[in-house]
Amino acid sequence: MSKEAIVVGAGLAGSEAAWQLATRGIHVKLMEMRPGKSSPVHVSPYFAELVCSNSLRSDELANAVGLLKEELRRTGSLIMKCADAHRVAAGGALAVDREGFARAVTEALRSHPNVEVIEQEVTDFPDGDEVIIASGPLTSDALADRIAARTGGDGLHFFDAVAPIVTLESVDQSSAFFASRYDKGTADYVNCPMTEEEYLAFWQELVNAREAEVHGFVDSGVFEGCMPVEVMARRGVDTLRYGPMKPVGLKDPRTGEEPYAVVQLRQDNADGTLYNLVGFQTHLAFGEQKRVFSMIPALKNADFVRYGVMHRNTYLNSPGLLDRYYRLIGEERLSFAGQMTGVEGYVESCASGMLVGLETAARILGYEPVNFPQETAIGALGLYVSRGSVGEFQPMNINFGIITPLDYRVKGKRNKNMEISQRSLRIIDELVKGDMWSCVS
Repeated sequence: MSKEAIVVGAGLAGSEAAWQLATRGIHVKLMEMRPGKSSPVHVSPYFAELVCSNSLRSDELANAVGLLKEELRRTGSLIMKCADAHRVAAGGALAVDREGFARAVTEALRSHPNVEVIEQEVTDFPDGDEVIIASGPLTSDALADRIAARTGGDGLHFFDAVAPIVTLESVDQSSAFFASRYDKGTADYVNCPMTEEEYLAFWQELVNAREAEVHGFVDSGVFEGCMPVEVMARRGVDTLRYGPMKPVGLKDPRTGEEPYAVVQLRQDNADGTLYNLVGFQTHLAFGEQKRVFSMIPALKNADFVRYGVMHRNTYLNSPGLLDRYYRLIGEERLSFAGQMTGVEGYVESCASGMLVGLETAARILGYEPVNFPQETAIGALGLYVSRGSVGEFQPMNINFGIITPLDYRVKGKRNKNMEISQRSLRIIDELVKGDMWSCVS
C-alpha cells in the first residue's frame, strides 16, 4: 500500500484528518471545491470556516465538550491549536476570531510539504486505497447522491440555522451593559435587557414575522441545538425567557435588578468590532430580521453585517453503516468524518476527523488502530455513531451520558463530571505514548 490518502473536504473534520496524516509522513491529496464552487453559507476561501456560531462552547472539564477539547489538545489537534491561538473573549467558553482561525488552519495545511491541495468539486468516490469523505453537511448534490446510492438509502437530513452579526459601534450602549452570567470570568458579553412590555411586543412580532422560503423545511425537521429563534418562540410566550433570552445570573447595573429578558451578544472577531446574537439562529426573511430584531432597545439602530440563514444539513444513518473508526463496513478503504456521520458540533466534527486520520494513518503505516475506549470522549463519540441508541438515530453532541460512568459514587454532579474527565485524560496521556505519536514529525 502506498503512503498516500485522499481527503475530500477541507472543513473542520477534513482539515484535522489531513493534518494527522501529513504529520505522520503520509502524502495527502486534500480535495476542496471552494473557492471555485461555494455552498449557500460559506463566505470565505479558507479551510475550516465556521459558518454558524464562532463559539466552540465551554472550556471547563466539568462540561463534556470541555473534556473533548482537552483530549484533542493532548492528542495534537491542529484545529484546537489554531482555535487557542485565535481566541476571543467569551467568559468560560472558547470562541474564536472566525477569519483568523480559518486562515491559520488554511496556511498550516497549504504550507505542509505532505499536503497537496486540489481545488475541484468531487462528484464520485475517488479511486485510492484510503479515502476519507469529509465533505460536510453541505455536501454538493452530486456527491450526496453517490453517497446515498453507496449506503443503500435516500439519506437523512435536518435543518440548521445561522445567527445574525451586528457591529459593536451600532449597539446603543445606553440600553446595554457588559457582563458574563453570574459574573463568571470577565465581562465579555454585551447584554441587551428588555422590560416585560418590550419583550411581549417583541415576542408577538417574532411569532408572526415572515420567514424565508426553505425547500422541505418543517419545524420538526430542525436540530434542537440550532433551533431558529422564531420556532422556539412559537412553543410558548415564555420559552425564550428560559432559553437564549433567560435573564438568570445577570443584573442590570442601571436598576440593580435582574431584567425581565435579555439578549446576549458575543464577540465574533479579534478586533472586537463584530458581535453575534447568541442563540438567535433564524430563517426569517432579511427585512423581517432587521424589523423585528431592531425592536430590542439596544439594537434599535443596529448595523447588521450578516443576516441569519437556514440550510439543509445531511447526515448518514450511521449505525450499521460505519464502525467505531468511522469506516464504511464492508468497504474499509472508505471512511467518513464530520457532521455527516451524525456527530453534531464543531468540536465533535474535529474529533471524528482526528480519529479517522489516526486510524487511516495506522492502516497505511502498519500499526494497530488506536483504541480510544468509551471512557474517553473521542471514543464515546465513535461508539455512539456506530452503535446508535434506542429509537431513531439522531445527530448527537458530546455529553457525559454516552461516556462510561464511574464504578464508584461521587457526590455532586460537577464533582462526578470532573472525576470522569480526569479518568479520561489519564487514558489519553497513556495513549499518546504509543507508536502513532512517536512517528509524528
